[in-house]
Amino acid sequence: MKRLFLVLCAMCAACALVACSGAGGAAGSADAMASVESSAATASSAAAETSAPNSTEEATSTSMDASANASAKIASEATSSSASAGAASASSSAEAASPATYALMGFSEVDGRQGVAAEGNLRWVSGSTTLSRYDADWNLQATNDDPFSTGYELEVNHIGDIDVYQGEVYCGVELFVDGVAKNIQIAVYDGETLELSRTFNFEPESGQDECAGIAVNPDEGTVEMCAWTDSGKYLYRYDLKTGAYLGKVELVPAPKWQQGVAYHDGFYYLTADDGDADKDAPDHLYRVKIPQGAESVEVVEEYALDDVTKQGEIEGLTFTDQGQLLVVYNRGAKIIEGMPSGFYDGYDHEIHEVFTYDIS
Repeated sequence: MKRLFLVLCAMCAACALVACSGAGGAAGSADAMASVESSAATASSAAAETSAPNSTEEATSTSMDASANASAKIASEATSSSASAGAASASSSAEAASPATYALMGFSEVDGRQGVAAEGNLRWVSGSTTLSRYDADWNLQATNDDPFSTGYELEVNHIGDIDVYQGEVYCGVELFVDGVAKNIQIAVYDGETLELSRTFNFEPESGQDECAGIAVNPDEGTVEMCAWTDSGKYLYRYDLKTGAYLGKVELVPAPKWQQGVAYHDGFYYLTADDGDADKDAPDHLYRVKIPQGAESVEVVEEYALDDVTKQGEIEGLTFTDQGQLLVVYNRGAKIIEGMPSGFYDGYDHEIHEVFTYDIS
């Protein structure tokens, strides 16, 4: 009878652990299986030591041993199935987060060092104090050399990365001096005339203290702003039509020295000046998915730009209607507190280039 009691205990333990493994996923399944095997071994050992030479009891115990083995098999199959399902889920998540393959297709020199935007067969490029339009072959069509002359109530002197939506160019503008920014605004320019159409002031209570780049999300009707400073640990969201502040989302981990942001195919992409040009270390591209209502999101390192002409300073980015990635990269100038200051040997001016990548 003692042997019968021990076997029943083992069966109960197996059932309980299988239930736990179903609730706990793959990790719980592994623990449960180990516990089942240990319990079964203990029960078997104890039963062997206390068995009686009674034929009826031996027959009963043999039957119960078979039941225990069947229960252990069920537990094993259940935990194995749970572990397989967990592994498949993890694999699916990893696959969804896997970086794409980027193939450099070429590059073109442009007249601006800050940002780039694309729509149809047109391209726009921002300098710190200029806004230009190109065709798809990078032939310059028009330039506004004085974009701050009219329409601003608060003083500004700097344009960051840009975006375009329905023929209007969205710019993050500010008064930027020695690495410190104020008077942050969303400025909307006519894509044809390159003249200012309207502005929206940012929300000071958001904690944002600089604007490196701006991205339009037409799917949700929002505008996102990123920051080059420590406040870049968040993306800041505004309403596309009204400019009303909608909140912020924490980036984990936040890329350091963010330079631009773009929205493409359900993801946000960020560029960061986190390399070291003096050591020929590349800057990086990052990717993030923001589910509805999320307060914090995981940031994935997407690509190291180790194939540019020469390491320098990464800036803004965009995607064409055909899905190609365009990235602005500067070389030749030494950057101190976010501003060009002197040149490297062999340069007497800074060179601005847009690199084009196919993505697969």
